[in-house]
Amino acid sequence: MTELVRGTPGLVRAVNDRAALHLLLRQGPLTRPEVSRLTGLSKPTASQVLARLVDAGLVVGNGLRTGLPGRVPETYRVNPEAAYATAVDVSPERVAVRTADITGTVLGETEAPVPARPDREALVTALRTALGRVPAPRPPRSVVVGVQGAVDPTTGRLAYASEEDMAAWLFPDVERTLGEALGLPVRIENDVNLAAVAERAHAAADCPDLVLLWADEGLGAALVIGGRLHRGHFGGAGEVGYLPLPGAPTAREAGDHYGRHGYQELAGGDAVRDLLHAHGVPGADFAEAVTEAVRRAGTSGEDAEAARAGLVAVAARLAAGLASIVTVVDPGLVVLAGRLCAAGGEALRALVERELRVLAHSRARVRLSSVPGNPVLAGALALALTETREQTFGGPSPLPPPL
Repeated sequence: MTELVRGTPGLVRAVNDRAALHLLLRQGPLTRPEVSRLTGLSKPTASQVLARLVDAGLVVGNGLRTGLPGRVPETYRVNPEAAYATAVDVSPERVAVRTADITGTVLGETEAPVPARPDREALVTALRTALGRVPAPRPPRSVVVGVQGAVDPTTGRLAYASEEDMAAWLFPDVERTLGEALGLPVRIENDVNLAAVAERAHAAADCPDLVLLWADEGLGAALVIGGRLHRGHFGGAGEVGYLPLPGAPTAREAGDHYGRHGYQELAGGDAVRDLLHAHGVPGADFAEAVTEAVRRAGTSGEDAEAARAGLVAVAARLAAGLASIVTVVDPGLVVLAGRLCAAGGEALRALVERELRVLAHSRARVRLSSVPGNPVLAGALALALTETREQTFGGPSPLPPPL
């Protein structure tokens, strides 16, 4: 039950309206008596709240609820046409877009290619093309864009990004400039952070402290502390590819070779592929090699023993970086995500957990990501919906947010 707030009549009305709206989002359609009971409002007040919200176009009738004794009550739900939200996932090769109405119902999803080494104009064109393929009756109130990097709040520039892959994004005040070019309210967020948002909303709402390790061609992490994303002062929290580790070249030794040092050089995609090749496991890339190692490890003979040894070595490298993170953050949950971890499955997860127990005396649960589909898009849409609802409903939810 929502705790009501004392204050001026206008404040009380606003709080009551938001409480009813968020209740209808989570549990609707509901009748007037149900809104009264679940919010703690009196029946006359609940009726007034619903009347105001209907007049404002935020709530609509959903028909009569039949099959009950007595008077047939009318039900209400949030008007799905009240506002819209859009999620965007950008990689060097393509732009993926997903749009939903304010209730979270997805209206459509599409992709558009990004030209090789695009300039800013080509990037904006690719974004505009993808956005135009998932039209909504009105422009979205929030567009959250996931990228391989993070906006430094002290400069407004995209940082921690490959100059080769993300050159078109490296301009001043990137959020405002991109928003003006598209004519939309744009927020840029690190892609791994968005994967953590999706994970928390999908299956980890009960764990306020978690670390998500994204292992793919590159390595990244997201930190959720006290139920909130921790981005850091310069936006670089979780850029663990730079983490110096024994056995890997230091940044000084790597010189100008971007990403060829530290944790990335030890456990990134190319390093894992080469490590498994050294154990006799073939594969054109890291995902194929890890998949083949898991397959062979489940058989018998010399190839199986070599594959198991290769997986143990991969797990040891992944756990080496994770150990540095969990000893500082002390999470209750570590989530393994990205194509490398997906290819390794339960076999790799168990090895990483075992190694982490030894290296860091960690008691954190270790599990694979459970978010279906594209977790970056899912997280971006969750954030975009939160922002859209706050703007449309006139303030933050009086109920606990998903993140």
